Amino acid sequence: MADIQKKYTPMQFTHLKGLKGISDAVLESHFKLYEGYVNRTNKLTELLSGMQAKGEALGSNPAYAEMTRRMGFEYNGMVLHEYYFGNMKPGGSSAPGGKLKQAMEQSFGSYENWLADFKAVGTSPGIGWAVTFQDPRTGWLSNHWITLHENGNIAGYTPIIVMDAWEHAFVPDYKPFERAKYVDAYFQNIDFDACEARLKK
Repeated sequence: MADIQKKYTPMQFTHLKGLKGISDAVLESHFKLYEGYVNRTNKLTELLSGMQAKGEALGSNPAYAEMTRRMGFEYNGMVLHEYYFGNMKPGGSSAPGGKLKQAMEQSFGSYENWLADFKAVGTSPGIGWAVTFQDPRTGWLSNHWITLHENGNIAGYTPIIVMDAWEHAFVPDYKPFERAKYVDAYFQNIDFDACEARLKK
């Protein structure tokens, strides 16, 4: 059996310097945290591959079982950050247009309804993410809270708009209880064109 070694390289998001309401200092520490997820994803992949090569990839092997369970946390920590950084830009977009606005209207009645619902999800207590997903069968959008990185992702659905709601995304720019201010800042920087490009229908 050929030795296959998968390794991810952290993406670069230097274009995000100068966001409104989200400091470069917070971004820099956030990029480092993201790189940690990439590195741990690579390390877990390497360790699990080594266990498979040695015939230790068994459900009865506690180390293998626990590392396999950990993959969801590390992989999604990597991928959700890439969606999050990828749907922002300095200055943002004033409002969605085209297919994205139409999908919001079909799913929520109006852009304003979608926005109010997304902000309600995003300001919910807890650590995690606010994500607008698209159902690939119907094209409908729905907003979801993702606990940690892995609990609440909808199988097969496409992330369209992703907002990190962990405190590391906004502290010390804002106090831990000022998440609503961070959410407002996020929407000053959201790149609706990048979000629309993720639509499948």
